[in-house]
Amino acid sequence: MKNIQELQDIATQIRRDVLRMVNSCASGHPGGSLGCADLFTALYFDKMNVEPENFTREGKGEDMFFLSIGHIAPVWYSALARRGFFPVAELSTLRQLGSRLQGHPSYHSHLPGVRAASGSLGQGMSVAIGAALAKKLNGDNNLVYSLHGDGEIEEGQIWEAAMFAGAKGVDNLISIVDNNGVQIDGRAEDVCGVKNLKERFESFGWDVLQCNGNNMKELLDTLEMCKQHTHKGKPVMLIMKTKMGFGVDFMEDNNGWHGKAPNGEQTAQALSQLKETLGDY
Repeated sequence: MKNIQELQDIATQIRRDVLRMVNSCASGHPGGSLGCADLFTALYFDKMNVEPENFTREGKGEDMFFLSIGHIAPVWYSALARRGFFPVAELSTLRQLGSRLQGHPSYHSHLPGVRAASGSLGQGMSVAIGAALAKKLNGDNNLVYSLHGDGEIEEGQIWEAAMFAGAKGVDNLISIVDNNGVQIDGRAEDVCGVKNLKERFESFGWDVLQCNGNNMKELLDTLEMCKQHTHKGKPVMLIMKTKMGFGVDFMEDNNGWHGKAPNGEQTAQALSQLKETLGDY
């Protein structure tokens, strides 16, 4: 198990990877990726039971993760590569013709770590619930995780899935909402923001926890509490407060960086704020 500083160093390197990836192809979504780097580090390097060398689509005997907000694929690709699912050098191929690292994750690209396509928002919780129920049928006590955005949960399918999971007691599921308060069109509250998230999910029969998703220790402690709430009759929801663009001052809390790649000068400025810790690809 890695200590807090080691995990923070990994998260910093993942942020560097994200910036270099989206700059190199002049396309992608850096804002949410930077904000969720701590979560992916905590999951893949501490909390989830995964074995990169034995990856299978079925996920038998290991935890499973589904990215519902597929546009933040860069941060997931970096975490997978740094964890050993595929070569780190492959990160340089993001969005290139023939690359396995498509703009939104696709199972058909045969990239280890990816079990389902995502990008059409609102669908990932349903997929995760199906995987969680399959684990129950197979007598597999490992967990299923899914990640969503606070803009994404304006989608109606999310609430159908949430109602089903609560009603059926899908208690081997931990879903996470990246509550950064912004989406592509502006502040979430000004678009169609879903308010009172904790109370809403509780009313659908979920156990709900909250934390600062950009504080590694608090995040780790809360994820551990989430795990302790599983297998007790209710699905678990973590409402994770983050800043879009976290770690880069001119990107933080700015929806303009939802889906815009930094140019060369901006990338250099951003990288100067993030120490290279594991070596760039």
